[in-house]
Amino acid sequence: MATSEIKKIQIQRDDITFDAYVVGKEDAPGIVVIQEWWGVDFEIKNHALKISPLQPGYKALIPDLYCGKVGLDVAEAQHLMDGLDWPGAVKDIQASVNWLKANGSQKVGVTGYCMGGALTIASSVLVPRVDAGVAFYGVPPPELADPATIKVPIQAHFGELDNFVGFSDIKAAKALEEKLKASGKPYEVHVYPGVGHAFMNTSPEGMERRKGMGMTDDNEAAAELAWSRFQSWMNRYLSS
Repeated sequence: MATSEIKKIQIQRDDITFDAYVVGKEDAPGIVVIQEWWGVDFEIKNHALKISPLQPGYKALIPDLYCGKVGLDVAEAQHLMDGLDWPGAVKDIQASVNWLKANGSQKVGVTGYCMGGALTIASSVLVPRVDAGVAFYGVPPPELADPATIKVPIQAHFGELDNFVGFSDIKAAKALEEKLKASGKPYEVHVYPGVGHAFMNTSPEGMERRKGMGMTDDNEAAAELAWSRFQSWMNRYLSS
């Protein structure tokens, strides 16, 4: 599937409009795909292109939370994430869920990676009409959302060697698991041995970028396993 199949649309939220990118089957269950700290770049589009043809077929939507900006290196990405209005981002995700439900998706899930993983958990607490979530290596700040009050079934994935302390390291994963246990909702927390942060990024460019950040683990088998778990979770909770 080529990125040319991704359509750019505009979504209205309050008195602003933001760009989003959609790919996949009409009238299929929807999945909001939330960016990493880099912004809407090649890798998040790769993820949406991977998700949309997974059986039974999905409509994937990427909201552009940075309004067109993309971080080309770690410092820029950090700067963009530090400047993010997190409650505003949750509202953009809410508007994206509403757009999918108004455009043929009976059920809608959310998923995201790194910063998007944290926002997936926050949306599963704060956004009405979400039906399920799958979060990759990110936990929201407690002042944004308490995972113990999560409203929907959630699956979370972490790398054992992740060193983003308090955000996606093993300790953050374990603390999240305790909170999810308290929520009473169906949940799974998976930790993948021998891999670090961003292990789902398996495109040649994504691998190159991880190497540049000192991540030299072999992450393809872990990514494949996580994708199969993702697929069975979304199938279970988004099938009408």
